[in-house]
Amino acid sequence: MVSVDNLAVEFGGSTLFSNINFVINEKDRIALMGKNGAGKSTLLKILAGVQQPSAGKVVVPKDKTVAYLPQHLMTENKRTVFEEASQAFAAIFAMQQQIDDLNNQLATRTDYESDEYMKIIEDVSALSERFYSIEEINYDAEVEKILIGLGFSREDFTRPTGDFSGGWRMRIELAKILLQKPDLILLDEPTNHMDIESIQWFEDFLIQSGKAVVVISHDRTFVDNITTRTIEVTMGRIYDYKVNYSSYLQLRSERREQQQKAVDEQQKMIAETTEFIERFKGTYSKTLQVQSRVKMLEKLQVLEVDEEDTSALRLKFPPCERSGNYPVIADNVGKTYGEHRVYSGANFTISRGEKVAFVGKNGEGKSTMIQSIMNTIDFEGKLSIGHNVHIGYFAQNEASLLDEEKTVFQTIDDVAVGDIRSKIKDILGAFMFGGESWTKKVKVLSGGERTRLAMIKLLLNPVNMLILDEPTNHLDMRTKDVLKSALKDYDGTLILVSHDRDFLDGLVTKVYEFGNKRVKEHLCGISEFLTTKKMAHLRELEKK
Repeated sequence: MVSVDNLAVEFGGSTLFSNINFVINEKDRIALMGKNGAGKSTLLKILAGVQQPSAGKVVVPKDKTVAYLPQHLMTENKRTVFEEASQAFAAIFAMQQQIDDLNNQLATRTDYESDEYMKIIEDVSALSERFYSIEEINYDAEVEKILIGLGFSREDFTRPTGDFSGGWRMRIELAKILLQKPDLILLDEPTNHMDIESIQWFEDFLIQSGKAVVVISHDRTFVDNITTRTIEVTMGRIYDYKVNYSSYLQLRSERREQQQKAVDEQQKMIAETTEFIERFKGTYSKTLQVQSRVKMLEKLQVLEVDEEDTSALRLKFPPCERSGNYPVIADNVGKTYGEHRVYSGANFTISRGEKVAFVGKNGEGKSTMIQSIMNTIDFEGKLSIGHNVHIGYFAQNEASLLDEEKTVFQTIDDVAVGDIRSKIKDILGAFMFGGESWTKKVKVLSGGERTRLAMIKLLLNPVNMLILDEPTNHLDMRTKDVLKSALKDYDGTLILVSHDRDFLDGLVTKVYEFGNKRVKEHLCGISEFLTTKKMAHLRELEKK
């Protein structure tokens, strides 16, 4: 359907990738993988036509459409949510208006024999043929179905998009893409701002739509569930696997083992050949053999193992003095904003050392409860913070709060106190900020780099209760694995708001579900919670 032919991209004299060739077939669902900086987002932009390659081309048939969802975007502030989503059909509405305008001209003009009149007839005929070939759609119903699936309530439809956060605006843009029903959908980190239920709906939609999809995502479960093919970008070339992400990891490991074996054998041959040359280079009877071997080494293409991101994130939370037995006790806690009630009657106790998750649809009060625990907003009822509790708080927008004009080093140097100041460079290195990164300004950092830098700031002071609100947004899979491992070893109390099922699985032992203006406690991990929820939904369907 879409073919990529001999694609190459160069930046500042260095080659990002070259001679890239592959075909995207109808119904392919492809994960684009590779380490940060390998060129995944660049390749996606080229497929979308928003960036041009240095060489090569992308061929899209004229009757096929491509839609692209970038990581960062902005909707029109003055339109309502429903009006903005309906822009998906703007081209169809414009075509209808153009046909009406041309017909009005035909009705009012009298120059029936003129070239201009004949041109209008030809134009209206061609436009009408295109317009009436479009499948008849109940536009309002389609918009409503997609918006509700992505987590919007009907009350949201009439609200201006300017009322919503960047994550919700991204959902509106995603709704427009899904409503256009393109032949190929290109997605760059689409789940970063979705709750678990919206992600599950989105997965089902992509699978059932039958459209081709290319996605970049650090959400391992999402990638595993939707993709049937994995393209890895590494060291300027690609490897194409006809399997999902988990199977790709296994095949990639086997490929690297084979490469390492070939490299070892070649290095052994080079060493033996070099030894022969050195031993006999002054021997007359061996002159031809020596020259032959020298020429062979000169022409030899040295094999190498595909790069693996070996920079290690050695993350360990500093020890802190012991807190009281019950760091958080909620007694009949509620919250309203004007006439809108978020939740009421919340009662729960979090014991020392427990690791709990706050889950639920966006807007149901997860972050609001955290703000109540942090005592930064007014609320109903009583929230008791236990004896000797020291809280470390990572806000959902923590990375965006960094001073963009400061360098990486200054950002940490300004908050470090005491003996830790002598270890700043070691800490930065542990978080994959090498020496060349220390002088970079925050404004040039990627989303993942900003998140890691914000995480360092949190770690500088020892705390015995961590509250993390969506800490994995923009983190790559390897970094998330290391963070998860460190949180497992953390001996303090953990409250975690996250939509990342794979990250929560095996980490939390209790789930607080926010929904229907209530907070419900589930004494289980995230997998059991999700299984229970699906069963509950099935029973509800049976009752109906």
